[in-house]
Amino acid sequence: MRAVQRPANARYTGDGMKLHRRTLRLAGRDHTVVGLRPGTRVRFSTNLFHGTWHVLSDPRGANVLGRLLWGLSYQSRPGTLVVVDRPFLVPTPFDADPADPIVLVPAWHTPFTGKTARDLARRLPLRRPPEGTVRWRTHGLDDALADWQGWFRADMWKDRYDGRVKRQHGLVTLMPRTPLEMRDWAVLAAGLNPSGRHGTDYAYFGSWGHGYEGEIQIFRGFHRDVSVSRQARADVLACPDAPADPAELQPLIWDRHDLIKRRRAAAAATRRAR
Repeated sequence: MRAVQRPANARYTGDGMKLHRRTLRLAGRDHTVVGLRPGTRVRFSTNLFHGTWHVLSDPRGANVLGRLLWGLSYQSRPGTLVVVDRPFLVPTPFDADPADPIVLVPAWHTPFTGKTARDLARRLPLRRPPEGTVRWRTHGLDDALADWQGWFRADMWKDRYDGRVKRQHGLVTLMPRTPLEMRDWAVLAAGLNPSGRHGTDYAYFGSWGHGYEGEIQIFRGFHRDVSVSRQARADVLACPDAPADPAELQPLIWDRHDLIKRRRAAAAATRRAR
């Protein structure tokens, strides 16, 4: 009898969460590919803006990304990758552009070449049943978050960042160069808080010398904005004169997005008044 995954277990994303494990032959080498289990309540998106690759989500997503990075910094072996693919990807919350799969790479011992990326991209989404589960331990992350300033003390910053964030064959790859840098990225991600007036927060990833190739940005209303962007894109594309050029299409979607949000806010205010 095939084991049934309990929904409560899949939804748990704290220390010791369970992840699926598969072995894939990529670029002539065996790789251990770790990923989220179906039913995990977390969603991500990606986009390129001002020359920087963004990973987009909500506070829960940022915490999960932080735990994936933190655990990978300790638990990885050569050839280990963490992949976030469908169904954990949603369109962008701005204009509903499709998201790319996200790959976390421990670059200090796992080369991720163009051929590796191409072979992995061809295999996604992974449909073959997993070979087993991994208990993902993140001991120490909560303590680092509780003492955020202590973690990033000034004498540790020199020459600390040389990781890369780039897109390879349709995959957005996060590649810290050392375990310490990966743990830094984990703390930056998991510590984000969009409770301020603008409802968003962000952190940069990657080397200063490369002009911050990567960024994680979270939104308090991430899921609402994804829903609005989907409707806005559908409305604009339904027009007979909708442009095919993305440079012309995007501003129309943004305008429609703002209009839908204003209408929904007005409707909500009316319901509250009643």
